[in-house]
Amino acid sequence: MVLADPPRARFRANKESVVANIMIRKNDTGGLVFYLPKRDLEDNISSIEFDSPAKWGGELKLAGGGTYYIEPQEAPARLPISVRAKRLDSAE
Repeated sequence: MVLADPPRARFRANKESVVANIMIRKNDTGGLVFYLPKRDLEDNISSIEFDSPAKWGGELKLAGGGTYYIEPQEAPARLPISVRAKRLDSAE
């Protein structure tokens, strides 16, 4: 009897399981900018769930309508910063 490999493609197609490396930086006006190099996606962050020195991150809402999640952490000492983000909803 031969056991089949687990269906990996199904997991990649699931939007909730998509995790990517992103970069967050400040723009000229002091707002936060989200950049996803793999898709060459750059957009302004319209809201961030936690924005204090002790707790920074959580749900990120983009101006274009997408939503991503980064694990809350201490606020970075400086930007830009690279983090792993989970896609919750896409504007597409």
